[in-house]
Amino acid sequence: MSDTPAAVVVRRGAYHDSVALMRLSRALSDLPGVEAAMVAMATELNVTILRELGFTVPEAGPGDLLVAVRAHDPGAAVEEAERRLATVHRPQAEAQEQPPLTTRSAVAAVDAGLVLVSTPGEYAFLEAYDAVEAGLPVMIFSDGVPVERERQLKELAETRDVLVMGPDCGTAVIAGAGLGFANVLTPGPAGVVAASGTGAQQVTCLLDRAGVGVSHVLGVGGRDLSAEVGGLSTMRALRMLDDDPATELIVLVSKPPAPEVARAVRELPLRTPVVPAMLREGGPDLTEAAEQALRLLGRSVPEWPSWPAWHRARPSAERITGVYSGGTLATEAALITGSRDIVDYGDDAYTRGRAHPMIDPTLRVEALAGAAETDVVLMDVVLGHGADPDPAASLAHAVARTPATVVVALIGTDGDPQDLHRQAAAFREAGAAVFTSNAQAARHARSLL
Repeated sequence: MSDTPAAVVVRRGAYHDSVALMRLSRALSDLPGVEAAMVAMATELNVTILRELGFTVPEAGPGDLLVAVRAHDPGAAVEEAERRLATVHRPQAEAQEQPPLTTRSAVAAVDAGLVLVSTPGEYAFLEAYDAVEAGLPVMIFSDGVPVERERQLKELAETRDVLVMGPDCGTAVIAGAGLGFANVLTPGPAGVVAASGTGAQQVTCLLDRAGVGVSHVLGVGGRDLSAEVGGLSTMRALRMLDDDPATELIVLVSKPPAPEVARAVRELPLRTPVVPAMLREGGPDLTEAAEQALRLLGRSVPEWPSWPAWHRARPSAERITGVYSGGTLATEAALITGSRDIVDYGDDAYTRGRAHPMIDPTLRVEALAGAAETDVVLMDVVLGHGADPDPAASLAHAVARTPATVVVALIGTDGDPQDLHRQAAAFREAGAAVFTSNAQAARHARSLL
């Protein structure tokens, strides 16, 4: 155990958003003299994590805030945490106004068009159930909802004639408004139904690059096309886009679906052409699906931008490993390369108690540090609102330090706040080959063996 001084401070009843706190924890950890830092609500999970890190945690409840630091001057580090917490926006109701305490009361109090649920998974079902029962569509950003509850919720949605997006729906775009992780897209004729967040981002970014805008992106959750859920939200979303006069073509994105569910989706009677981008052995990849959509819309297929690596002397490559933040992109990379060493760090197993790797690069930085000289490391970097505001700031440094050969799939548009071309230049300068197509990145990685 470290001999560095530590301090843990409890702030009673001081609630803050978990993502904002995770970003603050990361910023504090990067300060000189700070060995470890965590600012989090005192949930059972967070208290357990702090104790495993060697902190002594005072008595606190889930509504209390914990500031824990191990540093050469822990008092100064706590003061810096308090200073930064004071700048974090916390919406306040007016003095005379009692804010709604439940989803049910909020729905009754405001004229809502959609409910977004982002709570720990054990609470998400009940909040979403209240929304659906009130006749409102719902996007469930939360994961950790049991699959039988998902099926129950979507069966209720059928009786209320509304759409359930999720659980674990990371990306949606409704009439130009991005929800969750979302790229800056121009409006246009292509609609997307996606049982995949990063898969939808890849397809829409390629379409945007070719000058084709997007009407809506309706996420349905990664399990919707499983046998247990039966594609209930996928089929409803397809019917909704089919009825939308602004949508001329639909792209359906998913990881490998259950065969019987894929068959039911294909047999759905629709007027609007549907391009399947359902990843499977021998099937089209996401880039090929985007190219097919362009041809059906009468548009030319451009050359997808890429930036070759600045050459460094490398030994012969022996294997491909993947350090991915997007599950569907990881699946696509595994199908193309044939590698069994592609890891999706956005999987529930890695995000329990920590921010998604599109926000927090820590696990992937560690993976790059552990790569071997004979590895080709294939990784995605996903831009857009909600993602790391400058992923190259940490990941490009890790790329420069790793002994492996690195290939980056950079998913984004020219309108994204991170500046796609600046990110590409930083990764290329660090020694990586950079592609805007994940499929092309995977093929390049395979060619290096």
